[in-house]
Amino acid sequence: MTDLHISKSPVQRALFAEFAAVIDAALNALETAGTLPGGLARGAVTTEPPRDPAHGDLATNAAMVLAKPAGTNPRALATALVAELEKDPRVTAAEIAGPGFINLRLVPGAWLDELGLISALGADYGRSTVGGGSIVNVEYVSANPTGPMHMGHCRGAVVGDALASLLDFAGHKVVREYYINDAGGQVDVLARSVHLRYREALGQDVGAIPEGLYPGDYLVPVGQALAAEFGDRYAAAPEADWLVLFRTRAVAAMMDMIRADLALLGIHHDVFSSEAELQAAGKPAAAEAWLREHDLVYDGQLEAPKGKVADDWEPVELPLFRSTRFGDDQDRPIRKSDGSWTYFGADLAYHFQKAETADALVDIWGADHAGTVKRIKAAVAALTGAQGKPKPFEIKLVQMVQLLRDGQPVKMSKRAGTFVTLADVVREVGKDVVRFTMLTRKPDAQMDFDFAKVVEASKDNPVFYVQYCHARVCSTLRKAAGEGFAPNAAELALLGDEELALIRLAAQFPRIVEGAAAAREPHRIAFFLYDLAAGFHAYWNLGNDRPDKRYIVADNPALTGARLFLAAQVGQVVRNGLAILGVTAAEEL
Repeated sequence: MTDLHISKSPVQRALFAEFAAVIDAALNALETAGTLPGGLARGAVTTEPPRDPAHGDLATNAAMVLAKPAGTNPRALATALVAELEKDPRVTAAEIAGPGFINLRLVPGAWLDELGLISALGADYGRSTVGGGSIVNVEYVSANPTGPMHMGHCRGAVVGDALASLLDFAGHKVVREYYINDAGGQVDVLARSVHLRYREALGQDVGAIPEGLYPGDYLVPVGQALAAEFGDRYAAAPEADWLVLFRTRAVAAMMDMIRADLALLGIHHDVFSSEAELQAAGKPAAAEAWLREHDLVYDGQLEAPKGKVADDWEPVELPLFRSTRFGDDQDRPIRKSDGSWTYFGADLAYHFQKAETADALVDIWGADHAGTVKRIKAAVAALTGAQGKPKPFEIKLVQMVQLLRDGQPVKMSKRAGTFVTLADVVREVGKDVVRFTMLTRKPDAQMDFDFAKVVEASKDNPVFYVQYCHARVCSTLRKAAGEGFAPNAAELALLGDEELALIRLAAQFPRIVEGAAAAREPHRIAFFLYDLAAGFHAYWNLGNDRPDKRYIVADNPALTGARLFLAAQVGQVVRNGLAILGVTAAEEL
């Protein structure tokens, strides 16, 4: 094989990154020659596959995005750039398309080298340093500590956890954080609900659970534990004697339950931040003082509510954050009239705390919190940007999931305390099915989760389709080993156009990782894996009609070894992608 190892950089990079560097070097050469002015921003220059594979192997928009700032014609710049790119021995043709796009065609050896790189890097193929070690705080789940996890929390939990893994794989240092909302009125309601169960455990007839308390049976063990510890000490005691104690014990019990539920999904947070502890430490007051010092909080009156104003409405002077300076619709109160913190005031202080130790922040929220996005973004911009550039902060909204059984909605009642828990679903269909399914649509799109369809063995079920791809690879390698064959990279030049097309598909993984990390969109990995699985299955199906296209060709050991090597590397890429998503790569189905 003469073209397998044509060019090596000191540190071998994935092919798309390698050619991004080649294009960058060609632009440097044009600067040196005076064809291109120096100092032009190149951040918008891309290296990617052409939309139509018939147009070539790689495409770049370099001439298109640099021509205007360079004061030249895109095709003229493209012509000069093509002359530089054609000097690379891996480039067989560099063609100008349309107004100035450049399509590159590469020798097969360039793609065969990439197959060898997948093998050499193994589980690290696709891993990137683009994050530069910057610290990203990803806060996700953060469900109120008033009960077990239910399916309303599941999607955000999976999206957040997969995003954290993706950012880590892309070279960031990631802090996985859970914010415990344990300072609001809902935890007092929880304490009162537990006190009722405590009295019940002591043998009292508490009757029906009163309206406004949490009715779920999951509080029964908490009440029993308190009864065993304290006897009837608090049975008839005034609320002031037991509220704080019962609240603390109840929240701790709920968080133990939540951690256990999340563990079933393979989710473990690094940090659990308590809103109650935040307030006890005076963090909101410190944030307010800092904001006043920077003229970002003032004492003023809220505008009257729009529409018909209630007869008892009176203007009240409150400390207001100047969120309109940062794109919000109106300035927002950080304290209530009684001096207690608003939800916004507490959240503002919490984000202030996170920003002290992170370079960037990402929050995963349910779509029902969309109305508060502007104000908290304004707050973070203010808190992190007053003395410099604001720290990057993104909020990803996640739509609810509708549960179905055979196409019919599963009925739930929050009032009656009947809902489908996350633990129930994981035990029924498995962690891997739940995690992958949650990433098969963009998080801001509505999703149906049909218990029958998510375990269906068909192409229409992305979970099965991707898992089956990996299982097929494993099955093929086992069968080959039984017949005396093994993957062999010595004769990769025997691979033809169909095999090269599959390599081109697998080779996109590193750029998909970087793009998904930059966009904070882990679902892109799931989409890529489905496409790669489709390519693998399509090639497999060729062998159904053409025995010469099968992975194992008994009378051609050299070709068999090369195809098995290809299959093994496709399997490696699938494993790497599934690992980011927190999904096990099945070896048999």
